[in-house]
Amino acid sequence: MTAIDRQTHWEGVYTTKAESEVSWYEDTPGLSLALLQEAGLAPAMSVVDIGGGTSRLVDALEAFDQAHVTVLDLSAAALETAKARLANADRVRWVVSDVTTWTPDRQYDLWHDRAAFHFLTTAEEQQAYVRVLVHALKEGGKAVIGTFAPDGPETCSGLPVARYDAEGLQAVLGVRFRLAATRRYQHVTPWGSVQNFQFSTFEKAGGANALA
Repeated sequence: MTAIDRQTHWEGVYTTKAESEVSWYEDTPGLSLALLQEAGLAPAMSVVDIGGGTSRLVDALEAFDQAHVTVLDLSAAALETAKARLANADRVRWVVSDVTTWTPDRQYDLWHDRAAFHFLTTAEEQQAYVRVLVHALKEGGKAVIGTFAPDGPETCSGLPVARYDAEGLQAVLGVRFRLAATRRYQHVTPWGSVQNFQFSTFEKAGGANALA
């Protein structure tokens, strides 16, 4: 799927469904917050939420008075929905982009991705993501990445996904990243079905910051 096709698909999803009508909806982003806190989250840190969509993680980070928050998503409609909830939306950087073609203009202490990476199903797409991750994350920075587990769904929102355990995700990210923590998680959709996820935290090792 091309970047244009992905953008068209997700714009369609977010213009035809309410927040709570998508399978990944959460009232509160408890696990994401816990994992970011375990990764060292502090108010002065810069955080980017990849594929943030209408997620309420940005609300929680703003409530903690996080100094630098960026939310990236393919769908402008999704970001407008998230903006409308926030009293201080102008404090957040909102980026409409495909992560595989994004050129970040700063580096981040923490990278969060709940269920965006697993939609990249080709080696070319995955390596494009990794190149951006290398460029965007500071040395010693942490990336929290959640994907469907090997026994999780094979499709989501009508699209195929790639499923991972921690070791499989490590193999894709490569030697620039060290696995720091991992856990399984069962997400319950708004209609009561259970989806098996795995969340892993990786630390960026030393080396050049330029895109590989």
